Amino acid sequence: MASSSFSLYPSLTLVAFLLLLFPVRRTAGGCYTSIFSFGDSITDTGNLLLSNGDNCLSGRLPYGETFFGRPTGRFSDGRLIIDFIAEAMGIPFLPPSLRGGDCGGFRRGVNFAVAGATVLKNGFFRERGFDVTWTNMSLGVQIGRFKKLISFCDTERKDIFSRSLFLVGEIGGNDYYQGFLQNWSFQEVKSLVPLVINKISMAINDLIDMGAKTLLVPGNFPIGCMAAFLTYYENSKVEDYNTSTGCINWLNEFSEYHNNVLKQELNRLRYTHPDATIIYADYFNVVMNILSPANSTRLERVPLAACCGSGGGRYNYGKSVNCGSENSTVCDDPSTYLSWDGLHFTEATYKAIAKGILEGPFADPSINKACSSSNIGSVVKELAINVSKEE
Repeated sequence: MASSSFSLYPSLTLVAFLLLLFPVRRTAGGCYTSIFSFGDSITDTGNLLLSNGDNCLSGRLPYGETFFGRPTGRFSDGRLIIDFIAEAMGIPFLPPSLRGGDCGGFRRGVNFAVAGATVLKNGFFRERGFDVTWTNMSLGVQIGRFKKLISFCDTERKDIFSRSLFLVGEIGGNDYYQGFLQNWSFQEVKSLVPLVINKISMAINDLIDMGAKTLLVPGNFPIGCMAAFLTYYENSKVEDYNTSTGCINWLNEFSEYHNNVLKQELNRLRYTHPDATIIYADYFNVVMNILSPANSTRLERVPLAACCGSGGGRYNYGKSVNCGSENSTVCDDPSTYLSWDGLHFTEATYKAIAKGILEGPFADPSINKACSSSNIGSVVKELAINVSKEE
């Protein structure tokens, strides 16, 4: 694999990505003692690698090179959003569920996310003529595996869940991605959104019924800024592209549609479950904030091209040459790139996203604010118990 300084724009200095390098403060430590995670490759810390072995690209360098120095099954050059959240809370990196373990390990959390996972079951896609080559670990299957795990550790469940953060997503992107790959029209892919949101809502309901108190539910990314989609839909129509960012407008409008429907459903769930804290994580606007010239001191635009990819084309992305394959190339400094491999982001980008949802303003409420409220609630409860005992 060759090293390359390929970039859509001239090389960026360290200052250009200064916002991405600010440390994520450990301010949520002591609030949540465990994390349970569900989703796809944005969150997978090794499940697909354990499932597929050598056939998994994330099991090869340069995946993992920046932080771990080796591939771990994460689809990035280093840590993911979930890793930064865990670090901020003083929790060890989440083990992939397929690694197995006992109830002792269960106390600090488990990651059920699997790269390639969809919200809708694989049968849904087969019925519509799709050649299903991705994992069968859809969101419902992941929740089912979680139920099976807690059935073995039931005596500890109530205490653990009250102090746990449940991360549900980002998921749904693969459902739409498969539709786009089949050349479905905008309206055809859009018709999947209510089905996807309904299944996400069902998963949230199930988790709350099992005792979850705090849930973090991310929206979709601006897919019109991803190198893979920019390559698939590259054209000469100036009106298709945002003049400030270079992203494709109609694809980002699709992501916003998904996010708006999701937020409406989360508001309904908050009303239905007033004792649960449901946090919306605005992944879309964190990324757009990174790309917006108005919110940065950088001299150049952040490259939309993938850091690791085919070594050619405007966005360094090709269907036949993937990051990690023999003929792929990798940029000299991933921290100056938004995209790692065309479909996933660099560690630097994930760090910025984590900071935005931990400290705000890209989470409603921010994790740290929800943590403070939770602590206050615990103190009030404890005082009430003590007063009751005195009486």
